[in-house]
Amino acid sequence: MSGRSASFSLTAAHVAQVHRAVADGGPGAGTILHTDADYDDWVARMTKSHPAPGSPTLLFAYGSLIWRPEIEHVREEIGIARGWHRSFCLRMLRFRGTPEEPGLMMALDRGGQCRGVLYELPNGDLEGQLGRLFRREFTYKPPNSMPRWIKVETARGSVPALGFVMNRTSSFYAGSLPLEVVAEVLARACGHVGSGAEYLLNTVTHLEARGIRDRNLWRLQALVAECIERNAAPSGGPHSNTGRMKLRS
Repeated sequence: MSGRSASFSLTAAHVAQVHRAVADGGPGAGTILHTDADYDDWVARMTKSHPAPGSPTLLFAYGSLIWRPEIEHVREEIGIARGWHRSFCLRMLRFRGTPEEPGLMMALDRGGQCRGVLYELPNGDLEGQLGRLFRREFTYKPPNSMPRWIKVETARGSVPALGFVMNRTSSFYAGSLPLEVVAEVLARACGHVGSGAEYLLNTVTHLEARGIRDRNLWRLQALVAECIERNAAPSGGPHSNTGRMKLRS
């Protein structure tokens, strides 16, 4: 646990202001979903390319996998993925956004470094575990968050781990956006699984609990709180167009 006392600007009360009931509009016209055969192919591809066959399989978690793991793990430790950084670069028209009010979610994008959590997966049924994990992490073809073996530095040295990195060729790639633009989006967007503000608060809370303070996310959560308060002010309702930034389509 972190020895620092966390004092978040973004709170559950802010998240409640953004939340609203949203129906799932489905995958959208023109999108192609992965089939069971496609997921099986990804599982086979990743197990075949395992960089250390017979050794424990490690999973690098940097966002929602920290606070909502999809699969069991037997051990965890802190690690740093160099050459990758957290970025709200994944445009969401579903889940935590809608076509009318697109959202953003984090992905691992190129450059910088990212401190996160390494999970050691159980030895049994690796294929089944990866199948569940892949179904959670990517839906559309081509995948937005692509599984890839990456190097992660730990207290015991550099180790290979499975990570999910941004596919920059995806039509949902939003590129590098200023924090102020991201904050405006997260302060408004909500989909059928929840809001971007909720996603951000969960992430910074669980990172802080492990002694990880991402400087950009810490600044972002303060900006999102400011945007929500401004949007709720009498001079501009929660859907005021003042200061609204449009994501590229």
